[in-house]
Amino acid sequence: MPSQRQDGSAYHLPNPQYEAGLTRVERGTPMGELLRRYWHPVGLASDATSRPRPVRILGEDLILFRDGGGRAGLLYPRCCHRGTTLYYGKVEERGIRCCYHGWLFDAEGHCLDMPVEPGNGASFKHKVRQPWYPVEERYGLIFAYLGPPEHKPLLPRFQVLEELDDGEFVEADDQGIGTGGGPVAPCNWLQHFENVMDPLHVPVLHDGFSGTQFVGAMGIVPDVRFETFALGVRSYQVRKLDNGGTLNRISETVLPTVRVVASPRLTPGRCESIGWTLPIDSETYTVYTAARVREAGVLGRIRSRFGGRLWSELTEREHQDMPGDWEAQVGQGRITFHSEEHLGASDRGVIMLRKMLRTEAAKVAAGGHPAGAAFTAGSEWIESSAGNWFASAQ
Repeated sequence: MPSQRQDGSAYHLPNPQYEAGLTRVERGTPMGELLRRYWHPVGLASDATSRPRPVRILGEDLILFRDGGGRAGLLYPRCCHRGTTLYYGKVEERGIRCCYHGWLFDAEGHCLDMPVEPGNGASFKHKVRQPWYPVEERYGLIFAYLGPPEHKPLLPRFQVLEELDDGEFVEADDQGIGTGGGPVAPCNWLQHFENVMDPLHVPVLHDGFSGTQFVGAMGIVPDVRFETFALGVRSYQVRKLDNGGTLNRISETVLPTVRVVASPRLTPGRCESIGWTLPIDSETYTVYTAARVREAGVLGRIRSRFGGRLWSELTEREHQDMPGDWEAQVGQGRITFHSEEHLGASDRGVIMLRKMLRTEAAKVAAGGHPAGAAFTAGSEWIESSAGNWFASAQ
């Protein structure tokens, strides 16, 4: 906690600092290496097509495509021949061909053809390989693993999305549901992710300050307790309702970036969706979402509304008068200054989550596997307690 003079003058503030070990996501940083030991969504399944698509994840620029055989590939963008970008490549049956000299690479970076080399590169093509990352498809999303190949875990399966009720199917969304604004937020990923373990901001920001942005019951200040579990941190929120009943609400953060948050409009029962807080780089993030739905397009219609309008439809003055998560989190700056924080009892969930992230990053740095990294079939299953549970008055 920073020291302050009794006069409180901003003149005496020390140079602000952020905790780089928690926030920076580049290769070689503590958090960057931890995040690279898990799978992350890099696009919708429909994003991988015969037209090369640039994607950015954890500060790395890559090219996503789908070859003529239906196989998705994620390659380093600079061709290993002379360095031009594969963004201008042509996708063919077996892979993607560089526009400059025609070298053809498959989804795992193997060079299959060198048309202007002697013998089509028969004796040369096996000596080069385009850098690549493995991808898998699930829940309508394409997931990538950007870590050390020898530590690649199994792609997780989430109970929330695996156990379907009659008539349900899984739908994915890439429009940043949960950011409170647009698809890409201009601030550090942790400013959003740790907000999941801050339920006491809800009655202040989303109700008392900005008017009812969800439903009236969410404006009731809950009794809250937090607990850590094997894969993350969980909050238990108890609200005494006006009708004498009780709302027991459970939210979870699952390492490294998964948010399991029941509908703030209080759909009863188990949580219907999960979101992946994807660090695009250290100063921007987005959220990919997958949910159990009964009607196509539902996810695109549940975005938060402010005074009956979408966030993007508000004027700047209305953003100031009715701030939401976007304003509160982006308003902390590109990377918030942790040296200027004064955390209290209401921040216990945030403190616990940060501590767990530090612990897991240290574990990876010491050569271990992080929590939740599964390597044997059956152990990749992730269960959840999240949901809205109502109890009638006794």
